[in-house]
This record gives sequence, C-alpha cells and structure tokens, in this order.
Amino acid sequence: MSLKKYIVGGWVRDKLLTQLGHPMQSNDRDWVVTEATPEEMLRLKFVPVGNDFPVFLHPKTHEEYALARTERKSGHGYKGFTFFTDPSVTLEQDLLRRDLTVNAMAMEEDGRLIDPYGGFEDLKEGVLRHVSAAFEEDPLRILRVSRFRAKLPWFRIAEETKAMLERMVESGEVDALVPERVTAEIRKALKEAKPSIFFDELETNGFMARVYPEWKQTDFSRRLLDRLASGFTEEEKFAASVASVDPDKLPALLETLRMPKKLTEFATLFSESLRDGFEKAADGKEILSVLRRKDALRRPERFVQLLRLLKAAHRIDSDEKWLTSAEAVRSLDFRSISAGAADKSRIPQLIEEASVRAIDEVLDKLADQHQYHGDENGTC
Repeated sequence: MSLKKYIVGGWVRDKLLTQLGHPMQSNDRDWVVTEATPEEMLRLKFVPVGNDFPVFLHPKTHEEYALARTERKSGHGYKGFTFFTDPSVTLEQDLLRRDLTVNAMAMEEDGRLIDPYGGFEDLKEGVLRHVSAAFEEDPLRILRVSRFRAKLPWFRIAEETKAMLERMVESGEVDALVPERVTAEIRKALKEAKPSIFFDELETNGFMARVYPEWKQTDFSRRLLDRLASGFTEEEKFAASVASVDPDKLPALLETLRMPKKLTEFATLFSESLRDGFEKAADGKEILSVLRRKDALRRPERFVQLLRLLKAAHRIDSDEKWLTSAEAVRSLDFRSISAGAADKSRIPQLIEEASVRAIDEVLDKLADQHQYHGDENGTC
C-alpha cells in the first residue's frame, strides 16, 4: 500500500510565512492520511498513540500521522465531540474542521499547496479568519485565536470572526472549559512575540470579564510583559502578566489558574515586591530583613530572577547592593560563630550581628567605590 499523505497545520503555515518574508521556526511536521484504515497503518508498522481518534507515529521518523476525520458536536466544552474516521473522508473534509483558514492548508511532499478555504490569501493579507461555522463549537478556540494574534502581531482578526468569538463567550460555552486546558494556552501565549495582545484580545471578546474578572492588565503590565518576550523565563513572564492584579485578589486567581507552584510562588513574590517598598532599605539591618523576607539566602537563584524582573520593571536601578549583600551573608562561617558562643542561647543574636556587620561592610565598600568613580569622572 502507498499512503496518500499530506503535511498539514502549523508547519505549512510557518513555511509559507517564511517565504512571504516573515521568518518562522517550523515545528515538527504533522501528516494527514486519506483512504486508509487503522488496520492498514498497523500493517505498515505505524505505532498507535491516539485515544480519541486514530493517530500513529511513523516507525522511523516518529512524526505524527492522523487518519483524515470529521467531527460533530455532542456535548459541552472542548471534549464534547464525536469523531468519524473512514477511508471515504477526504482531505478537504478534514481541513474543514480546523480552526483558522491559515491553519487549514495542506502540502504534498513535492511542495504543492492544497488550499481549499483561502488560507494563503489570508496569510498574505494578515487575516485570522475561521474556516466554517463549526469553529463556534469549540470554546478553546477563543484562546487559540488570541494566542495567534500574540504570535503574529501584525495580523488582525476578521470582523465576522470577532463577532463569533463574542457570541461564543456570551453563550456560556467557556464555562465548561477545563482549567488545565486554559492554563496550557496561557503558558503558550507567554512564549509568543507580543504576549500582551493575547490578554487584550481576551478582554475585547469578553472572555476575561466572564472567566477571570480580577485579572486586569494596565499599561504597566502590558509594557513589562512585552519587554520580557525574549531572554526571560516563564516565571518572570507570568509574574508580569499578573503584576497589576489587586494583591488581595491574586491568591484566588492563582488558585483558579492551577499554574505550577514555581510560577505562582514567584508571581506572589513579585507582586509583594512591587508594593512593599523593600528598595528603600538602607542599612545592614534593614537589608538583612529584606533578604530573609525574600528568601534570598536560601533560594539565591530565585532572588536573582526577582531582581532582574524588578530592574526590567524600573523598580530598582541596580542589583549590585542586593547581590553582594546576600553573598556576604552566605559566605559567613555560621558553624564557627555557633561553636565560639559561650552562651548558646545567644547564637541567633550573634549570627544576626555578624550578618548585619557583613552587609554594612559591603555598603561601605560600595559607597567608597561610587565616591571614587564620582571623583574620577569629575577630574579634568
């Protein structure tokens, strides 16, 4: 048997965008197979991996091959679908069930484009347009379209698709979305070129007001989030996305989102640091209190992340004072201090005093250095 197979989806879209002058990193290729049965795929040594419908891994390349399929709505939410696969299902029928025209193109192995729904024209015009009325049946697509806007910020959403997105929110279908699926889309959006657009689109179509009314974006959080698009971690980006949320409402939002613990902890730390005035700490005792409050001595890498994000947010000008102070305290020989204490009950106080002295010494050195450079720059 010779498979009738076609490359579909994002790989085709990104390849064409690259050809149009917008370089894109193409992901692994996904294939659709027509005129085949699961039994024939197994005979060809393909490995089955799909639970809801027949998807197979190529025995050598390990690329995904899905049998052409159609679907119909059978319940609420993104899981409320019944799929139909059969050798009679055509490639055009399979593409019709996809979300956007720019994602509903296929390509033969020789590079010939198959574009039954005008995806290439929309790609050239920079338009995100739904393929068919079936788009409205999957509420997760509200987030996917918003994410594509963040990925392709020069694109616009077609007016008829905008109207459909608003209807989908108003219908209440979004209430059936599983939080983990929503969270997955949010995490993907944070990796895109302009993450703020993702949240703006969800605000425009009413999704945020209905699902996360407390999750407000401001000019500050938008600018910060987009500033972090390259070279910053997921924790830093997520923290920026919730930077303008009311601190009293943040814990409930984080619980609803069900993000990984490292993201929620860092978001909480950043939110507190934007508002607690820690940067005003001026002497050894105050700085030591901040270092402990931020858990900087026990988790130095996270503290470095926090300082980097605060610099990006223009809340601090330099991290030098904080990093050198933390390093000075960590470098103390606490065992020797404890061993040398005649009165063991005074050990905590002795450690405190030694830590404050170490930080004060750092501050004195930094002051001398700044004074020296100031005098040197002022010398003719």
